[in-house]
Amino acid sequence: MTRDAAIRLDHFMARANAAYYSSRDPFADFITSPEISQMFGELLGAWVAVTWQRMGAPDPFILAEAGPGRGTLMADALRLLSRVAPACYAAARVHMVETSPRLRQAQATALAAHADVVAPVWLDAVPDLPPGPLVFIANEFLDALPIRQFVRTADGWDERMVAGEVFVTRPATDLPASGPPATRDVPEGEVLEICEGALSIARQLGARLSHGDGVALFIDYGYDGPGWGDTLQALCDGRPAWPLARPGMADLTAHVDFAALAIAAREGGCATWGSVTQGAFLSALGLFPRAAQLARNQPGDVARQISEAAQRLAAPDRMGGLFRVMAMTAPDVKEVAGFEGVTPLAPDHAGMGQHRDRAGEG
Repeated sequence: MTRDAAIRLDHFMARANAAYYSSRDPFADFITSPEISQMFGELLGAWVAVTWQRMGAPDPFILAEAGPGRGTLMADALRLLSRVAPACYAAARVHMVETSPRLRQAQATALAAHADVVAPVWLDAVPDLPPGPLVFIANEFLDALPIRQFVRTADGWDERMVAGEVFVTRPATDLPASGPPATRDVPEGEVLEICEGALSIARQLGARLSHGDGVALFIDYGYDGPGWGDTLQALCDGRPAWPLARPGMADLTAHVDFAALAIAAREGGCATWGSVTQGAFLSALGLFPRAAQLARNQPGDVARQISEAAQRLAAPDRMGGLFRVMAMTAPDVKEVAGFEGVTPLAPDHAGMGQHRDRAGEG
């Protein structure tokens, strides 16, 4: 590829990740929270049950997961629901937002035990979700969405482009009309990342939740504040790799800008809760009592493994601090499980008119 043939980073990332997820087993390169311990999915199942009850126990309701991986989280959640909240379990209409045929098959296998009661439906994109009361979960979904990178200059912004295996910069000609480039005071020479897909999803869900029952939950690694910096990373064969080398052979991700995500959601018309750390969220849901319950009467090595898994998920210096959790609700919702003591931020009515016409974007 010549310098003249340089392409936008988000276009490169979209093609590379589409090839990667369609041809490789991503779990050979990384492990997600549901794969670390059943406790993660069980706690999310309990969260679903409490959320459903607070919504008035609608029957039916849509239980959706975006980026479901192998289906482990949903399988653990449904197993918990079938045991302790059978009415919620029976009312659930499971929808999985997944484009990879390989992963869809893995998810079907993971959920086979529930197919007679809550047979899943697969969709290609979040806007394809049908209308109705919604409980939406996205764990490590946003980090794989394509990003753009802009570099602050003395005169404005340049955009980083991909030319072969190197970055080149060009004067930015189509900056997003709103969001961090317009609002964030970034030092000269620093990189600002924008995930337009994530912001669009936040606005879409914000518009949906603004006038109907439902809660959306996002769990991902990222930051909550006016940050900047290059967070693009690649994993290939379980090891860090140069992101522009061997496209389609590595998993490309970037940290989630939860502050920008929350602003976009409120522009859509909903309220936002957090973000809070994953450790705080899981602790509020009862992670450590659940770990103690599972470890009781187990052999010493098994008990230690359960305790270590809980620490890995929640410790501040591990996933508990690196990952963050944010909820989106209708403006009149008074409480969300896991966010006790958190004050929700109200919709941005000033921005709703500006973005309402974008609610259907993909």
